[in-house]
Amino acid sequence: MIGRVALFVPASSPAMLNSSAAFDADSLIFDLEDAVALSEKDATRELLREALNTLKFDGKTIVVRINSLATDFWEMDMKYIVDTPANAVMIPKAGPAEVKAVSKFLDSKDSEMAIIPLIEMASAVEEITTILGSSPRVKGILFGAEDYTADMGISRTREGDEVYYARARLANAIHAFGVEGLDTPFTDVNDMEGLKNDAMKGKKLGYTGKAAINPRQIEIIKQVYAPTEDEINYALKVINSLKRAGGKGVFAVDGKMIDAPIIARARITLERAGIEVDSVD
Repeated sequence: MIGRVALFVPASSPAMLNSSAAFDADSLIFDLEDAVALSEKDATRELLREALNTLKFDGKTIVVRINSLATDFWEMDMKYIVDTPANAVMIPKAGPAEVKAVSKFLDSKDSEMAIIPLIEMASAVEEITTILGSSPRVKGILFGAEDYTADMGISRTREGDEVYYARARLANAIHAFGVEGLDTPFTDVNDMEGLKNDAMKGKKLGYTGKAAINPRQIEIIKQVYAPTEDEINYALKVINSLKRAGGKGVFAVDGKMIDAPIIARARITLERAGIEVDSVD
């Protein structure tokens, strides 16, 4: 649903709204929260609703980040987007109560919209399994390291060692619940080497994608999260060997015995590469 890269788009910018469909992101996160001044909230809701109802987004997943449920803005945000083609709502500073409240609102409107909690607080990191189980509408999460480190009272660094625990805990949880997980954005839009290194750390931990705050970051993130040629070739060997073995029994690939976890990993690799396992031969 969310894919390898989700681009934040300020909903208050007509130019960005109009050009967003041209960006090569899998998902677009239209921001009604941080990117919008208090005096512009009403006008921005109108602008975004018009854009969502009229523009063509070429199959991209459309996510709207609403305002925090600690404010008076969130319910009006929901009223403006619930009948648009938006696919999901992103809840900032999400906890179990916030997910349940938004889910209840969507239920009352008979909406099929999904929920993506934004995990930004220390308490949310510790409550992640409760959050993921709060509603069947939860299809993925986004880790927000900037607010998380602020909540922790620690400095945010380029290397990211200070967020390792939170990052790893959330990555484990998404796989336990079978949902997608977007890693935190890399905020230095001019440091492409730093972005690549940061994206690789998230991929190794198990994130399925990463958020971008600038269109120039999209290509690097997509490249990092795409399966490599070697990974694809090995996955093809595993699946082809499995088929030759009749789907059962013990077999080897490159001298290594293959078991169920390796087969599962091969299937995931091919899925992420856009290769249908049934068509592999």
